[in-house]
Amino acid sequence: MTRYVLITGATSGIGKAMAYAFAKNRDQVILTGRRVEKLQEIQADITEKYGVEAFYYQMDVTNAAEVVAVCQQMLADLPQIDILVNNAGLALGLEKFHNYDVADMVTMLDTNVKGLLYVTRQILPSMVERDQGHVINIGSTAGIYAYAGAAVYAATKSAVKVLSDGIRIDTIDKNIKVTTIQPGIVETDFSQVRFHGDKERAATVYQGIEALQAEDIAQSVLFVANQPRHVQISDMTIMATKQATGFMIHREREDHS
Repeated sequence: MTRYVLITGATSGIGKAMAYAFAKNRDQVILTGRRVEKLQEIQADITEKYGVEAFYYQMDVTNAAEVVAVCQQMLADLPQIDILVNNAGLALGLEKFHNYDVADMVTMLDTNVKGLLYVTRQILPSMVERDQGHVINIGSTAGIYAYAGAAVYAATKSAVKVLSDGIRIDTIDKNIKVTTIQPGIVETDFSQVRFHGDKERAATVYQGIEALQAEDIAQSVLFVANQPRHVQISDMTIMATKQATGFMIHREREDHS
């Protein structure tokens, strides 16, 4: 059966890797993001590589009215949405709470929490009506283990976990699965965004450790999505081998001899 998979934040990092993983699996992917040129580029590449139809919709998950309009257009254009992957999210800054930039705090809340709410609220009713669907929310180990300088980011990812649990409870009488994926350290442009484009500072995050790659998370999400109808994986936490908790990481020292 053809599956339609909606991925938010699909223009880079984990979202982009998931788009390719699902397309390779012969699923129809629906790409969303703010950068339309990136969406077009990925759509064309997926179609050429895998011969599956891909769709794209420009959408900013922080804009409630835009989410309603775009999601309703998707539901009108497509036969159904079988899997929703709420991937759009970001971290901004790494400061003590009392020194934090308030605008950065608000942007994280708007994207990581409210954006997930807006999109899920539009798509989930169609799954309930069809009595079938899967919502996969990308959280973080930060939602389990807070760490210094990330109070608000950790709070948003903790909210993702609790929202997932609540939605699972509210749809318990339906054939709908709800999964939280909680990655640890993943080497993407995540840290460049966090440090507002400072590539040198971002690079230090991954020094001395073999971090996870976006493709590792994509394969884990695909595994979760490919389970039999009666199997629901509620939570999956994925960390690098030399990561024990959120920010407890063993880094190999560089040999300067």
